[in-house]
Amino acid sequence: MEWPFVISLPHSSGRIPESLLRTYALSEKEIRESTDLGTQEIFGDLPAISVLGTEWSRLVIDLNRGPRERGPKGLIAQVDYNGRAVYHPGCIPDGEELEARLKAYYWPFHHRFEEVLDRGVGILFDCHSLGGVGPPEAPDPGRIRKDIILGNNGNRRGETDPVLGKTTCPGDKLFLMKEAFEKQGFSVSINDPYAGGYIVNHYGQKYTHTGLMAVQIEINQDMFMEGTDLVAERVEQVRERIRGSFDMIAGSI
Repeated sequence: MEWPFVISLPHSSGRIPESLLRTYALSEKEIRESTDLGTQEIFGDLPAISVLGTEWSRLVIDLNRGPRERGPKGLIAQVDYNGRAVYHPGCIPDGEELEARLKAYYWPFHHRFEEVLDRGVGILFDCHSLGGVGPPEAPDPGRIRKDIILGNNGNRRGETDPVLGKTTCPGDKLFLMKEAFEKQGFSVSINDPYAGGYIVNHYGQKYTHTGLMAVQIEINQDMFMEGTDLVAERVEQVRERIRGSFDMIAGSI
């Protein structure tokens, strides 16, 4: 059975092009910490209409940012979520380098995205993973997180937040999804600490006329990691529970 979903994994890679590595102040381990570990292994081979992954780290260019987002945590992050400088002094990419990375890495991913959505898709799931406790530069520093965080650009009830703007999935549908995950044994929060990034908001608004529902999923790495390592058995268990949740969602929405 193929689900009427498209799954995006914009932060699934930790690779940095060899030509750029010398400019990074972070170690290989620290670069890996900016990767959504486990997302490729858990979501990558699920039977969706399309799964859109990436070859390169978000520290090369962040595919989940708008094309004009600048600043320390914009398209090209200057500081990671632990507050560490990403680049050596004097090596922060300039405007010309930004344009080159947009052309080489950013636009090809988003053009593929639109080609898929133009064919008609029921739900867009933008999938990420995060640490079990909020790091210093996150919205929830020091807080223990739920297993699954669902985001529709709304408040904690899944309703429209006047500050954020329109939701990308009706609240009642989002709570049906929440129930599907809970039936598989996951604890779930809504829009806390994250309500959705550029991919969910941009495509959720742009394709709303087609009936597309766009939802961000953050999955807690503590379920399938031991320290900094993926645990194969746990990854497999979580993948099967996610598959069960998606089966229920496909059958009820």
